[in-house]
Amino acid sequence: MSEITNVSRRQFLKLSGISAGGLVLGGLLPGFKPVWAQDGDALSELNLFVSIGSDDLVHIICHRSEMGQGIRTGLPQVVADELMADWHKVRVVQGLANAEYGSQNTDGSRSVRRFYQIMREMGASARTMLEQAAANQWQVPLEEVQAKDHQVVHAKTGRSLRFGELAESASTLTPPAKETLKLKPASEFTYIGKNVPIVDMPAILNGSTVYGQDVQLPGMLYASIERTPVVGANVKAVDNSAALKVSGVLDTFVMPKQSEPVLFKPLPGVAVLATNSWAAMQGRKALSIEWTDSPHAGHDSEAYLDVLKGRVKQQGKVIRSVGDAYAGMMNAVDTFEALYSVPYLIHAPMEPPAATAVFNDGSCEIWACTQTPQSTQRNVAEALGIEPDKVKVNVTLLGGGFGRKSKPDFSVEAAILAKHTGKPVKVSWSREDEIQHGYYHAAAAMHFQAGVDDSGRVVSWIQRTAFPSISWTFNGTTDEPSGSELDLGFGDLPFVLDNLSCETQKAEAHLRIGWVRSVSNIQHAFAIGSFVDELADKLERRPRDLWLELLGDDRLVDPEPEGFKYGNYGESKAVFPIDIARLKGVLNLVADKAGVEKPTAKNEAWGISVHRSFVSYVAVATKVRVEGGKVQVLEMHSAIDAGTVVNPDRVKSQMEGAMIFGLSLAMMGDISVKGGAVVQSNFHDYPILRINQSPLIHSYIVESSQPPGGVGEPGVPPVAASLCNAIFRASGKRIRDLPISKHMQV
Repeated sequence: MSEITNVSRRQFLKLSGISAGGLVLGGLLPGFKPVWAQDGDALSELNLFVSIGSDDLVHIICHRSEMGQGIRTGLPQVVADELMADWHKVRVVQGLANAEYGSQNTDGSRSVRRFYQIMREMGASARTMLEQAAANQWQVPLEEVQAKDHQVVHAKTGRSLRFGELAESASTLTPPAKETLKLKPASEFTYIGKNVPIVDMPAILNGSTVYGQDVQLPGMLYASIERTPVVGANVKAVDNSAALKVSGVLDTFVMPKQSEPVLFKPLPGVAVLATNSWAAMQGRKALSIEWTDSPHAGHDSEAYLDVLKGRVKQQGKVIRSVGDAYAGMMNAVDTFEALYSVPYLIHAPMEPPAATAVFNDGSCEIWACTQTPQSTQRNVAEALGIEPDKVKVNVTLLGGGFGRKSKPDFSVEAAILAKHTGKPVKVSWSREDEIQHGYYHAAAAMHFQAGVDDSGRVVSWIQRTAFPSISWTFNGTTDEPSGSELDLGFGDLPFVLDNLSCETQKAEAHLRIGWVRSVSNIQHAFAIGSFVDELADKLERRPRDLWLELLGDDRLVDPEPEGFKYGNYGESKAVFPIDIARLKGVLNLVADKAGVEKPTAKNEAWGISVHRSFVSYVAVATKVRVEGGKVQVLEMHSAIDAGTVVNPDRVKSQMEGAMIFGLSLAMMGDISVKGGAVVQSNFHDYPILRINQSPLIHSYIVESSQPPGGVGEPGVPPVAASLCNAIFRASGKRIRDLPISKHMQV
């Protein structure tokens, strides 16, 4: 089986045969020139994606972060397939931060959809160079040789040469032009579309792999930081005398003041530096800190959500319209309306953030469980006043991320403290730190209104949303949703409607707002999916039938002619259009597989919902039992159409994880704020789904030849609506304000 190897730069050069002329791919595309890459203990720059040693081992660089989604297997899988490599002779090497790779920000469900084609080209280029090297050695036309099973063969004579035997001569050749590459037809794929076990699994199971929390360096100090409980407050005074008396505590350090915008700067606070983590934490408890006033100190999440609810009941700023929705509502035979809300939420990955830093001679090296090594590099450089090329970022495995670890503030903390002490410093966030000082999913309110004619057809639709924007984190002034956030399940409503008005209302930010798995799709899919179900109930229609009617005929949807500039997750609308046939396809698939229209036992029922996000299509069906005010989730079915799938096993795993993640948020997710400070602190008051709450899960993958879409996030959005719809049909109780635990026992 393939494996991850931990190698230094010198070991990497030796193993990959570079010193003996091993293969190094040249740049195929502007901005994607391969660069040096190596594992966590590497000390030098990156410069390649593929290398082959004389020992026949193929080293493939993965420049994205692994957090359980299997990307350190998926992308090398693609390269190995086009290369005609033997997967058992593949070694995966983790890439360091370097802009030459293009984006290394492993979020937005972009890794495969952005790099699938490029990785195919990398593999095909290497294969072509090996074939050319063999043809040159045998003095035969290139067309007569073929790479196969980790060697190049000449069918006419039966001769063959191993990849390792060709690496040196192949490395002297000019890489073929992109337009000359011959990619394999899908019918000949060896690894793409197959259930290849993830390369990290053995090390994960035996405990030998390294996460951010595991990094150990000689002479390392441990830091625990008491951070401001209220955004906008700084340290006014500190008494560290008691902290310095704790055995093992060596020093304290006041972190830099922070002004808005908050960006990815560390929160203000006081760091305690010690010889061990326990001493650092105990010393932190002994600190006495006085904070400055903050304009956000009066923030109360419950009152704030009430304000947002009031605002969305009023006409707002129109971002997309069809016909005259207000006139349509006046002329409707009947109208229905509903108000929905979602509280603040936090990521809660199993591994809280952690980073270790060393600062020497004007250069810094970081080891971190980061989703974004390039942003880490830039932000650390800015904080230290050095050039980005003086910062090396080693990416460890991530014990979950969900978007939290794409904010590099924790790495900046470690870098600042390493520069201050002149020693290696490890900053470990506790669970309390992660919950109380993170970047939060925005609290949101949504109002929906629909008008129907005398035949029960929806003829007018008004929807409004209000939530504090992520943009505030970056500019400190925005008080309304950004266009990119409205792209996520709101302005891209795919329904056929005579009259439509999509509107926004203002919402001031008081916490650090950041992206959480599936971002604004969380609230928008919950509201839309719930409202369709409510309409179906009022109109005495089957939910599936109303969904299909609203979606209309198979077609491609473009919201732009209706006034909404649609970003489409950064993808081409020609390549990744909003395809109604695919939406209806997953809806029908999951409804049929689950049997949602079949009779159920007393107090049991199904709920369904469907949503497009990150250019993929997902439908979810959830079955619940409600008795004595308690809801039990019995069964969940999900169907995803993500286009071409590289590793079905990983897609299934991601969908199962999305069901669990989505259930956690819908059932119990609730960050509340009093006096500007987060109330919750750990899993006792911010619980996540336990085994006894987890249902039987079935996942279906639509076979498709379409370009790859996202997988990590699209499974989450339909979950909450399908769950609440099931609860209503089992109990008659409609839940419009999440989490469910505020209304029922879970």
